[in-house]
Amino acid sequence: MRFLGNIIWFVFGGLLSAIAWWITGLLWCITVVGIPFGKQLFKIAKVALMPFGAKVVRKHYL
Repeated sequence: MRFLGNIIWFVFGGLLSAIAWWITGLLWCITVVGIPFGKQLFKIAKVALMPFGAKVVRKHYL
């Protein structure tokens, strides 16, 4: 079911959403201050391509 959901999502808006997040990430990376935000936007773009079955895990840093 995840495979079918991802295919339907990709065709009906997932690709456009990922492209928009990617372009926004590029714009944020123009400045040094925006690079951390841009990197996170690239991660969102990755999840926007195939959201069904993806897991978001919080990392704990010391």
